[in-house]
Amino acid sequence: MIFFLGIKGAGMAALACMLHELGEHVEGSDLEKHFFTEERLHELGIPVHPFGSFPPEGSTIILGNAFKDDFADIVELKKRGTYQFYRYHEYLGALLNDYVGVAITGSHGKTTTTKMVTSMLQAHKPTAYLIGDGHGHLASDSHYMAIEADEYRRFFLAYHPKYAVITNVDYDHVDYYKDALDYASAYEQFAHNVTGALFVYGDDPEVRKLKLSGTVYTYGLEPNNDLVATIDYEDAHETRFRLNFKGDDLGAIRVPFSGRHLIWNALGCIGIGLLENIPLTVIEEGLGSFENAARRFKVELNGPNIYIDDYAHHPTEVSVTIDAARLRYPDHKLIAIFKPHRVSRLYHFADAFAQALDKADEVYLCGFTAIDDQEAGYDITIDYLKDRSKKARVITEDETGARLLEKQGPAVYLFMSSKDIYGLANLLKRYQKD
Repeated sequence: MIFFLGIKGAGMAALACMLHELGEHVEGSDLEKHFFTEERLHELGIPVHPFGSFPPEGSTIILGNAFKDDFADIVELKKRGTYQFYRYHEYLGALLNDYVGVAITGSHGKTTTTKMVTSMLQAHKPTAYLIGDGHGHLASDSHYMAIEADEYRRFFLAYHPKYAVITNVDYDHVDYYKDALDYASAYEQFAHNVTGALFVYGDDPEVRKLKLSGTVYTYGLEPNNDLVATIDYEDAHETRFRLNFKGDDLGAIRVPFSGRHLIWNALGCIGIGLLENIPLTVIEEGLGSFENAARRFKVELNGPNIYIDDYAHHPTEVSVTIDAARLRYPDHKLIAIFKPHRVSRLYHFADAFAQALDKADEVYLCGFTAIDDQEAGYDITIDYLKDRSKKARVITEDETGARLLEKQGPAVYLFMSSKDIYGLANLLKRYQKD
């Protein structure tokens, strides 16, 4: 048996589904609270037990990185001494070596870009994938494997892919990295692991500062990149642009999505396709089948009201997501509802969060509720952010909060969080359907 401790984590759930597809006997344990990632586990019939449940002797145990070595279940399992233990990233790193590996990393856009490169590669050859929205797939005939490579605590140093993409470098995870230089050094270390070629977003000045080894190509809209896109046309639904790679005009391509952040991400994917000698027509076909990842700008319509669910949890992501909502719905009132994750992130980036959120017409904030939100050395509440915003109000994630939001409609309701804000969204939808 392969047993996942913390199986509802996004990466853990995806990896569990992949191993189940290969015919492994997979089970796991986690909190009894509902998470959106568990839906696929239930569909596949993968047993999910409450913490305090232990697998048979001799099982392989994969430990979720959200749980430290002093977690009670881990302490008990290691006392027994009859198991083979891996951390999530260790097991995934070993698995990746069996395929033509593609790793997507960066401060923002990892999940979306992993989904995008998967769509492109699948149009060419069978492709396994592990995406940070809880989805994974692995078949016996898979040629490529595309994974989301998390820089947190340098976990991505366990991966040695043939290709990699760095989407951007924007200081984050302040609970672990000492400063921006320490954060940047992790990407420099990661570059050593790439056995083929690395594509990096060259319009980002912080990426340009990195001291990267190996074969490195830059991509972006600026002409000083190796892979350059020149946009001919864009609207709310599609973008057409020309490609130039190292001085060669490759022709035009059309993608059925808009927003500069998605075009940047697409360029990193296209670069890998070009090195794999995938015809441009196949690249276009693959990108054309791209559907945004779970909880990444998911839109739902209900009469005059529009609900958008997004994973944004860093100021840059919040800003880009609000810009995307404005582009798509320029004539609607835009209401931002934000729930932060980790007090250290909020403390260090409070002013930037406030500036980004205030781009919306109205701003509502939800407090900390996650198991890993509170950290030693920080004693702040959601009011720390509210006091820095010109528009923000704090609301509760219950009937009262939903009723307050309902009265502000019709509007575009933009829910942003890496945590479980979708519960409040579901309450609002129910009231507006009454």
